[in-house]
Amino acid sequence: MAAGRVCEAGSAEQLQRLLQQKERSLVVVHFWAPWAPQCAQMNDVMAALAKEHTQVVFVKLEAEAVPEVSEKYGISSVPTFLFFKNSQKVDRLDGAHAPELTKRVQRHASSSSLSAGSNGSVKEDLNVRLKKLINAAPCMLFMKGTPKEPRCGFSKQMVEILDKHGISFSSFDIFSDEEVRQGLKTYSNWPTYPQLYVSGELIGGLDIVKELEASGELDTVCPKAEKLESRLKALINKAPVMLFMKGSKQVAKCGFSKQIVEIMNNTGVDYETFDILEDEEVRQGLKTYSNWPTYPQLYVKGELVGGLDIIKELKETGELLPVLKGEN
Repeated sequence: MAAGRVCEAGSAEQLQRLLQQKERSLVVVHFWAPWAPQCAQMNDVMAALAKEHTQVVFVKLEAEAVPEVSEKYGISSVPTFLFFKNSQKVDRLDGAHAPELTKRVQRHASSSSLSAGSNGSVKEDLNVRLKKLINAAPCMLFMKGTPKEPRCGFSKQMVEILDKHGISFSSFDIFSDEEVRQGLKTYSNWPTYPQLYVSGELIGGLDIVKELEASGELDTVCPKAEKLESRLKALINKAPVMLFMKGSKQVAKCGFSKQIVEIMNNTGVDYETFDILEDEEVRQGLKTYSNWPTYPQLYVKGELVGGLDIIKELKETGELLPVLKGEN
């Protein structure tokens, strides 16, 4: 592939070959769809980045045309970007966030040379970034993997303890960023992972958290999660008409959500939306709460109306407007 260009992968084999051929490079794969305007915009962003970062390999892959690859990497919406180094996935970015994509490409592309070219300003920038990360949520867990897929026994145990106590926390996968992984050890003067922070202050690792649990102090140290059922009830009643979808009114991130937004907009009825891609707890919990396994989901006055097929039927029979106005 010529420098400064974006290439296309039309099959799982092509992608695998690219990852192996470019093993020493950073490879950025854009899972896109031709029907989504935000993907076209991000393709332009990627083309510009390719010219700037000639050592990075940029790949376009049509998500719905290669379903086995999308399924393998858990791609449920477009655009989604995966970052690979040494044929291993090291980072993921969901959504059309051009500034964040630029930032991550710069970070991953330069991480290999940072240690060699380290100077005072780089160290200072890293410390600023680490401070932001540990303050990103009231309770932050730096771990190997994610809460859903921990990649070491200690991280798995930590997540189990926090979940058992109903503690609300956000996490950062240290495998996704070698700079953070090494830098945080020095910043916190704590040599191992996982590391738990509350209000920007280090609590400690797994042994400390186990001690706090045994003494009964853990519940007072860490913020409690709002009960999921109460949260879901509040969300579906947030507006008289609530649509739970992938993306937003302005930028739908799947074909079904795009279709339902078009139907809703044509009714002239006011409605609010919730992007289930932004909150995995709501995304999974609402399926059980409503006993409805897919998205989008439409609610009127706190009651489930249904998904896209139901809305289409109501539109065809002329019942949609009365239902949205709460007349039925």
